[in-house]
Amino acid sequence: MPKVHLVKSFSFDAAHNLPLAPEGHKCRNLHGHGFRFELEFAGPVDPQRGWFLDFHDISAVGKEIAARLDHARLNDIPGLEAGTSEVLAVWIWKEVQPRLPGLVRVSVYETPTSACHYYGEE
Repeated sequence: MPKVHLVKSFSFDAAHNLPLAPEGHKCRNLHGHGFRFELEFAGPVDPQRGWFLDFHDISAVGKEIAARLDHARLNDIPGLEAGTSEVLAVWIWKEVQPRLPGLVRVSVYETPTSACHYYGEE
């Protein structure tokens, strides 16, 4: 069966600061973003169903994560104290990977032109 890649996007608004940024860096101050994250899954198409994963299942997990992050101060969430997009991408991976098969990428966009892509490597 052919292998496919499925991608689903989610968004949320949240505030954070970067406490590990150098003194005087503007991002040490509390500020907000309209974040977007993508979940990408790869795997074979099931010939009995005609799909690899149900987009409904991906949506359920992604929406639950987005709801937990929406209008939050990310630094207050355990594991997100450092507040960066890199830390957020790894955190989302750890939330999604045990729940859905075939996760290959998590991308976090803190602006439309700035993204972090995480592929599960440590």
